[in-house]
Amino acid sequence: MNVLIVHAHPEPQSFNTAMKSLAAETLTAAGHTVEVSDLYAMGWNPVASDADFSGRKNPEYMTYALEQRHGYESGSIAPDIAAEIEKLKRADLVIFNFPLFWFSVPAMMKGWFDRVLVSGLCYGGMRFYDQGGLKGKKALVTLTLGGREHMFGPEAIHGELVDGMLRPILRGTLAYTGMTVLPPFIGYHIPYLKPEARAQILEEYKAYLGRLDELEPLRFPRMEEFDAKLFPLPKG
Repeated sequence: MNVLIVHAHPEPQSFNTAMKSLAAETLTAAGHTVEVSDLYAMGWNPVASDADFSGRKNPEYMTYALEQRHGYESGSIAPDIAAEIEKLKRADLVIFNFPLFWFSVPAMMKGWFDRVLVSGLCYGGMRFYDQGGLKGKKALVTLTLGGREHMFGPEAIHGELVDGMLRPILRGTLAYTGMTVLPPFIGYHIPYLKPEARAQILEEYKAYLGRLDELEPLRFPRMEEFDAKLFPLPKG
């Protein structure tokens, strides 16, 4: 399969970057084709703006999503966005690799979402969730953070991780655009671990990558469960 790794970490020697490199090496060795978008190394521009279009459909007032649609269809979208879109279109699996910043993604990654997941291709109209434009592609979030595992959960100090703070990413971005979302791989307490513990996490990640086909995807809404006005249909 074709794999795209979108990586956002400011330190090339970080453990998070080691995870990115391990994924690329492991999946390539398994016979897959791997592309990497290292956003910091690329100097990726995370700011969605008028500069993303060489020509505007409405020069008087910018609705970014509508200009995205026009820019993609007319070929007037910025070259850096167009290049990432082509990588995304080729991918069967997209791995989003990043450290958790303030219960969310780094600005670089958020800017990739904002600028690359364009209206008209990835979503639009009634094309979302299992009918989204990226239907058929898989997504895997791999992240590192400073907290310990017991700090996350229904009664824990920080609350739910997968069903809580990662919800805007897993549901509101990846599932919304039609991607099949695999359970995330999380490296806990990374800045404070000894080398032996870090090496163990990398071994666990390598094993995780070896059984991607066995993972049960996360469950999100399906359009068939709702009527034409998006009211839920009766169950049973």
